[in-house]
This record gives sequence, structure tokens and C-alpha cells, in this order.
Amino acid sequence: MKILVTVKRVEDPYQAIKVKPDGSGIVTDGMNYKPNPFDEIAVEEALRLQAKHQGEVVAITLGSDKATSELRQALAMGADRGILVKHDGPLDSDGVARLLQKIVEQEKPDLVLMGKQAIDDDQNQAGQLLAEYLHWGQATFASKHESLESEQEKAKAPGIQIEGAKAKVVREVDGGLETLELALPAVVTVDLRLNLPRYASLPNIMKAKKKEVKELTPAALGVDVTPKVTTLRFSAPPARKGGVKVPDVATLVDKLHNEAKVI
Repeated sequence: MKILVTVKRVEDPYQAIKVKPDGSGIVTDGMNYKPNPFDEIAVEEALRLQAKHQGEVVAITLGSDKATSELRQALAMGADRGILVKHDGPLDSDGVARLLQKIVEQEKPDLVLMGKQAIDDDQNQAGQLLAEYLHWGQATFASKHESLESEQEKAKAPGIQIEGAKAKVVREVDGGLETLELALPAVVTVDLRLNLPRYASLPNIMKAKKKEVKELTPAALGVDVTPKVTTLRFSAPPARKGGVKVPDVATLVDKLHNEAKVI
């Protein structure tokens, strides 16, 4: 089977984010970047499915030349080849979905795996839009399959179960889990508890430098990526006020009731 998996370049969440004085964006000087953590889980799941069912894993990223670094990390994890859609400007979720639609139509995969959202904007829209444009079934928030008995099995086995031309996906919902069955080809977005991504070994990092990375452009794909949604302004959250010490419980209750108004 062939699996397409997305890998987005995002700001390192462990680094301090500062808003530009004019509110036009964030300060990127000296910023570190990494693959979107949800996408790393999607890559790991694709590799586990490949180990069980054979086939090819193709990693895709959209962005500038710099995004090749994150694409190479997916290749170092084990993906067979990569696709970079070069675009330096902003992309909204609709533009991302339409670009991916064209790539899917060219590659004809059995399954598309995506992180449920990117941690930079938290939109959680591209996967659902892609499934709609392809007229494919979809399952969102894929979580770990709980039917396996041992922890060792759970650590290695794919959480998404492929049985013939169908996939079974356990997904997280309010109050528990539900299992969906959908016909392939399909789009599945993955959640945090699906698996633990592997670390790339040094030999695989070296091999990744020689793996194929195909470059495309929105124009070559025939997609107008002019954003339908634009960000007007960024603003930092208000600074937290310092706490105060109270002499006794009665004073605490009084402040919670009359000042904070939480009781």
C-alpha cells in the first residue's frame, strides 16, 4: 500500500514567542523550528503500517526551501521519499487542502495520514477539507487501539488497523473512545496517544540526505493559494498579576467571592 503523510515546519514550542511591536506577526530572528509533533506521530504510524503491510511512505511538506530540513527528518525516520511544494507566502487551511488534493490525485495513495492540527495555529481544518475535496471517508483524532494485550504489542503495532480494503480507527471522543470502519482510500488525522515516534538513527540520518525529494509549486499544480482567511493582528496575552498572601481562610474566601467572583 502507499501512504502519504504530511510534515509541517513549526516554531519550537519550548522557545519563547514574542510578538512584533507592530502586531504584524511574531519575531522569527533566532527562532528554532521542528516538525509538527502531531505530524511526527503520523509519520510513525505510516511506518508501522508499512512494516506490517509493505508498500511506500511518501512525506509531504508545504513551505520555503527551509522546510526541507523537516522533510529530511521524516525521511530519516524511514519515509521512502519526499515532496516539497515550494511557497514562501502565507497559506490558510483551504490552500493547504487544495494543494494536497492535487498531490493525492497524482500519487493515488491508499491512505493519507495527517496530524490532527498544527501547533502553530491550531486550526484543525486541513484534514477535514482534504477529505471533502477528495470525496473520501475520513476519521479524525485517531488514538491507540486498545484490543492488544501486552504493552510490548502496543508499543510496536500500528493503532490504525488495515483489513483488506477497509480501515478501523479508534478515535477519542468526549467521554471515551469510538471505533470507526471506513473504506480505503481515506484520510485519517492522528492524536497524541496513538504512538510514540521513533528517534532517527545516525545511519538513517545519513541515508536521508540521498533520498529523493521532488519539488513542486502551487502554479505547477494549478492551485490558487491566495488566502481566504487572513490574520489582521497578533497580540500577546496580558501579563499575569502577581499573587497576594492572605492571613486566613476567611479572607481567602472573601476575595474569591467578592474580587475574583469564582465562588
